[in-house]
Amino acid sequence: MFEIEYTQEARNDLNSFRRAEQKYVLDEIDAQLVYEPNVPTRNRKKLRPNSVSEWELRIARFRVFYDVQEAVRIVKIEAIGYKIGNRLFIHGQEYEL
Repeated sequence: MFEIEYTQEARNDLNSFRRAEQKYVLDEIDAQLVYEPNVPTRNRKKLRPNSVSEWELRIARFRVFYDVQEAVRIVKIEAIGYKIGNRLFIHGQEYEL
C-alpha cells in the first residue's frame, strides 16, 4: 500500500476546481494509486522524460501527474491538470508534455 502526498502546486490546482470535481478526483486518486501506482493500465501511463512527472493518471477530462518513490512507498502528486479537446492545462496555463 502506498501513501499519497500532494505538492503545494497540486493542492492549488485541485482548489481551482469545483467542490464536486475535487471530490471526484480525490476519490479516483485513492482508488487508482494506493495499490500498484507504477503498473500501466488503460488510464495510467508512464510518460516520456519531462519537467512535470514520470506518470500520468487520466480521470475523465482531468490529468493527475505523479512520481512513485518505490523504496519508501510514496506516490507524490506533482500537478493536476485538465484537458479541453487536445489542449492540456496545468497550473492554469496551456502545457505541452
